[in-house]
Amino acid sequence: MSDRKIIFSTHVLHPEVSQALEALGEYRVASAPTPSAILEQSVGAEIIVVRAKIAPEIITRETGLMACVRHGAGLDMIPVDVASEAGVLVANVPGANAVTVAEHVLWSSLALLRNNPMVNTDLRLNGWETGRAHSNQGRELSGRTVGLLGAGNVGKQVANMARHGFGCKVISQTRSPANLPDGIEAVSLDTLLARSDVLVLCCPLTDETRGIIDANALAKMKQGAVLINVARGPVTDEAALAEALLAGHLGGAAVDVFAEQPLPHDHPFWGVPNMILTPHMAGITEESMLRMGQGVVHETARILSGEQPDNFCNPEIWGKFLARFS
Repeated sequence: MSDRKIIFSTHVLHPEVSQALEALGEYRVASAPTPSAILEQSVGAEIIVVRAKIAPEIITRETGLMACVRHGAGLDMIPVDVASEAGVLVANVPGANAVTVAEHVLWSSLALLRNNPMVNTDLRLNGWETGRAHSNQGRELSGRTVGLLGAGNVGKQVANMARHGFGCKVISQTRSPANLPDGIEAVSLDTLLARSDVLVLCCPLTDETRGIIDANALAKMKQGAVLINVARGPVTDEAALAEALLAGHLGGAAVDVFAEQPLPHDHPFWGVPNMILTPHMAGITEESMLRMGQGVVHETARILSGEQPDNFCNPEIWGKFLARFS
């Protein structure tokens, strides 16, 4: 029998990454990134490359599982507590797609301020002059205040682009204000809401941030402000956000992440004209997929060689892990 470890990926990865993982072990890919396919086809996995939600029963079932390696930064797709209890390492690749997400934020901010969703629709359906009329209410990003809820890798990249590319004032509400780079002002949540022309949600999903942008928070935002969510869907109250947009209080919103994915056909967002909806792709480009995949290869190679991953998300279980595989 081969002693090559089974490396299972929930998704097809960049070709160069797939080739590198094939060199490290017996590489398998789910036939579809669905819960049923992942559950059935991950049998025997010793390393799981995570781009879709991993059910807790996979971790408890796979007694030979060494690690879950996140193809990205957010850990909400991995039941970290279950992994830790089972002595399974969790690693991620933070920052690899931060530039990619930040570019998406700036692109969508510009599009919303210039009313692009409605321009595009009216130009196609109602003619030149109807589409062009939206330009009278278009606004420039330059010189405006960009507010960041969270200032991790993505937030810092947004701040850099907004400040140096558009001369924006950048403010942030963050749990680590001492770590803010020069030029970003730390503020309270209420101040962030009241002052932001563009509010960017780029925080992790935690008990503290779940539902933090609710009807009350939206009411505190500037009339005509735009909101960009590249965090996680449950950070917002989606029904309240749709209502704030339809009522005209907000000038627009760009949402890349949703409480339920794929977005249901009967979701209220579909009926809101001044929205940009994208299918959780803000961090995905050819370049970022390669960078994230290279990070996965690096961490997988370290784990298979008996070393701790560089981005070790549950380091307290290292002793338990060693005891399992000694």
